[in-house]
This record gives sequence, C-alpha cells and structure tokens, in this order.
Amino acid sequence: MKWLVLLALVGLSESLFRVQLEKFKPVRMVLEEQGLLDDFLEKNPYNPYSKYQIFAQTVNEPMINYLDMEYYGIASIGTPPQSFKMLFDTGSSNLWVASVYCNSYACTNHKKYDPSLSSTYVATNQYMSIQYGTGSMTGFLAYDTVNVAGINVPKQIFALSTTEPGNFLHYAPFDGILGLAFPSLSSGGATPVFDNMMKQGLVSQDLFSVYLSREGSTGSMVTFGGIDQSLFTGSINWVPLTSETYWQIKIDYLKFNGEVVACAQGCSAFVDTGTSLLVGPYEGMTSVERAIYPLINCDNIASMPDLIISINGVEYPVPASAYLRNCHMGLQAINFPSSSGNLWILGDVFLREYYSIYDRANNMVGLAKAV
Repeated sequence: MKWLVLLALVGLSESLFRVQLEKFKPVRMVLEEQGLLDDFLEKNPYNPYSKYQIFAQTVNEPMINYLDMEYYGIASIGTPPQSFKMLFDTGSSNLWVASVYCNSYACTNHKKYDPSLSSTYVATNQYMSIQYGTGSMTGFLAYDTVNVAGINVPKQIFALSTTEPGNFLHYAPFDGILGLAFPSLSSGGATPVFDNMMKQGLVSQDLFSVYLSREGSTGSMVTFGGIDQSLFTGSINWVPLTSETYWQIKIDYLKFNGEVVACAQGCSAFVDTGTSLLVGPYEGMTSVERAIYPLINCDNIASMPDLIISINGVEYPVPASAYLRNCHMGLQAINFPSSSGNLWILGDVFLREYYSIYDRANNMVGLAKAV
C-alpha cells in the first residue's frame, strides 16, 4: 500500500501509524464504520451556508402608502450606501434603479445611483430592458452591495437605467423597483434579491409577507423571513402555485350579488403588490362591471354587495369600499396573455383586504384577513 512506503520514509512503525490515524479519523469515517452516517445526514442535512445562519433574521421594512396607489420602502445600493425609494413588487423579478446615465424626462426628478461613489461596484456589459403594464426601462446590469431592511446582500446583480420612456415613471413616487417574483421571470437572467437572501442564509424562513394599509394611512409593511401575526386576524389559507414565474394561482370563480359573473370554469391569476387595481381580461371584467354598475350607490356604499373571489375553495369578499374609490371602480380590463390564457391580477384593491404571504420553500401563497 502507498502509505507503507511513507512509513519507511519517515521512520514510523505501522502499528504506531495506525494509532495516530485513529486519533485523527474524520467524524464522517467514524459514523460510517458504526452504521450511523445515513441517520446523521438525514437529521443534519448539509447546508453550505450554515456558517451564515447566525445572521438569519426576520425583519420589517415599513412602506409609504402613496394615495392608495403605490407602496414603496427604502433600499440602499453601494458602499457607502446610496438610499432609494423602492417599489416592492411581487409582479416582477428585477432590481433596478434610476442612474446618472439616464437623461430621460422620467429621471429628472428622482434620485440617481452613481457608481463612481461606490467602492464595491462592479460593471458588466450586459444590456437589459423591462416592459411593465405601465412604463418601461432600459439599462445595463452591474453588481454591488444591496441593503434591504438591514439585511446586507453582497454582490447583488441589479440594473442601472439609461432610459425610462414616457411620463409614468416621472410621476411615480419611487426611484426604482425591487422585484420579488421568481428568477424565471427576470430580465437578463439576473438573480432576484430575495433569492440571494435565501441562498446566503440571511432570512430565518424562505418566505416574505406584505401588509398594505388603507386610506393613505401608515403601517404598510413588507416582512422578510417571517410573518407578522399582528397584521391579520383568523387563520391563514394556503394556496398552491400553478406557475413559478409570477406568484400565480387559480381562481375558482368571481361572484357578485349571489351570481357567478366571471371565471365560471376557473381562471389563472397572480398576486401583485405592484398593480394598484383589480385587473382582468376584457370579457370577464366587462361582465363584472355590468353586474356592479346598476347597483352603485355613492351615497351608501356600505349597502352595496361584496365582490366575492373564490380561491382554492375559500371565498374572499372584497367590499364596495375597496372596489369603489371615490365612487370610481378600482377595476380595469386588460388582456394579459400567458400560457395559461389571459391572466387576472389581484392587485392592491384585493391586497388591502388580505395579508399576503409568499412562501418560496413550499411554493404557496398564504392569505388571511388583514387588520
């Protein structure tokens, strides 16, 4: 054997070498010899990020309610940190921010990221673009340290905008968007922020949750790594995802005044904190609006029927005070095509009523009655 040659070279006896070998046997070898290795590995699975677990946490990031239309919080990029107002968006996956390279009208009234001020900035030559339901941007990808709610994410890929066409983003109260959907939806193959939080063991659970306040009030919150029990009542209903792109689920039906008015055979929808309204395809939403319109009573909205959305066998009432804002419907008809047909979007009109939990470990959405 090869180790016998080594013994001769160093002048050790075989018996003495065996004694020394026993003293320094790896734990894995000892467990394997005793038939305990499989049981040990099952109870203690290998986690390459275990050394980071002392940093795993559950943190809250307060959000500003802007006119019940947009909800944004603060995230920083760079070393030292440059802070920006960010829309936390479950309907997209990329992180991007207005930059000093952007000369579009939309960038003129927003804070811009300046890479020359960051010692941890690393550029790439990769171009990217994103088209949203309203607004768009183009730019290029780079890496830098990102901090969200006190969680430091090193070498996070993000985009610096170079153009932001049109007027929509000019009037938006935020400087950029932090996408919280799945990597498969990400432009340029960029890894989303929350995915890096999970991979690096920076959150105590692989989920985050969102509470949206009403009537412009304070208290809106995104919680990374946990669930805030004080922000909902009753039990959490868990809904399996039908696609891991958006946070996509199945709707059983929509009912109004005791009658099914849309999705009688079921339909697909996604839960989107970045969309202000409740959105549906033209045919279905037109049917909903036709049912509601004759019963609108602006002098007594509380007397109007709820719009019922059934999801995974549970009915979720949306009161008239939610789907009517200043006696205008918070509904919109848009065909949003996908491989599952035209999608519905459960935006803020719905999410103000229901605390939402986004579970990446089990690929489910949790819904509970918001306080």
